[in-house]
Amino acid sequence: MKLTIDRNALMRALSHVQAVVERRNTIPILSNILMEAEGDRLRLTATDLDIEATDAAEAKVKKAGSVTAPAQTFFDVVRKLPEGSEVLLDLAEGRLSISAGRSKFGLPTLPAADFQTMAKEASPVKFEMAAAELRRLIDKTRFAISTEETRYYLNGIYLHHAKGAKGNVLRAVATDGHRLALAETEAPKGADKLKGVIVPRKAVAEVRRLLDDAPEIVTVEASDSKIVFRVGEAVLTSKLIDGSFPDYQRVIPKDNNRILTIDTKLFKDAVDRVATVSAERSRSVKLSISPGKLTLAVTHSESGNGVEDVEADYDAEVMEIGFNAKYLLDVAGQIESDETRIEFNDAASPARVLDAKDEGAQYVLMPLRV
Repeated sequence: MKLTIDRNALMRALSHVQAVVERRNTIPILSNILMEAEGDRLRLTATDLDIEATDAAEAKVKKAGSVTAPAQTFFDVVRKLPEGSEVLLDLAEGRLSISAGRSKFGLPTLPAADFQTMAKEASPVKFEMAAAELRRLIDKTRFAISTEETRYYLNGIYLHHAKGAKGNVLRAVATDGHRLALAETEAPKGADKLKGVIVPRKAVAEVRRLLDDAPEIVTVEASDSKIVFRVGEAVLTSKLIDGSFPDYQRVIPKDNNRILTIDTKLFKDAVDRVATVSAERSRSVKLSISPGKLTLAVTHSESGNGVEDVEADYDAEVMEIGFNAKYLLDVAGQIESDETRIEFNDAASPARVLDAKDEGAQYVLMPLRV
């Protein structure tokens, strides 16, 4: 194998695939990246056998061939080469030579024939959607994905076709049991067959990485056990989480009639300030709500106390309710509107948060005792 390739093109393709590789691997070849040179393309593949990523870049192939080399080292070497330089990749006597300008590196290799890839299978569900909409669905929900491995069925985003207030929608939902994030968009043609899949946290992160360089349209394919995202020449295939996502509709409040409307930035900044003295584990903040005013308070026996008043639009009964400060900040960070709408029932019931600028998104927060 011998070829020359633009460093920036190689770097872009490498960045799309190398993060899939696990740093610690019991199978040595899974720490490597597969390189296949043919025609006018260099194709790169990486996998951990649960996720597989491929991408390609234009190259001047002088001698076709394939090989695997250590993914992290290869990525670090290419990353530090001068931008815009031309990179020569040359495989000889079992070592991969990487040359650019006055820099030259040699990496150990393993045979391409030993590289394991994920089994391909037919995808009965296939649809195209705007990259910007898929990016929005991910950004609005992924912060609520659970990191608790025992509840593995919450370790991803639940993506499914549903009936929304304005017709058929493609909906993304994530929850960790303490908060819930939901975002939806008009269902693309063909998405009606997507009954419900749980896309793992790692796959969500990798797809989001691809979408930074995405063309306008991406293709999504799904089967009972895998989901495939095609973003330009990049393809990400992931196993799905084999489990049942809980009936999230049951926890979304329908009749919260105490409405608080508050300036989003003022609210976010005030929560951030008073949370400075909250206990690191619970990070609880008490919200005292009365007509025209919201008081945020934190009291901790060791770290101190903090109080701040914020003007707000509220004309219901006076109430006190507590929330995790980080959860409040995470949700406030998703609100695009200048004003945030929070709907309450009582101090023991979940609150619903809405964004006037994004009617397709809503958030639910479970209260804490304060």
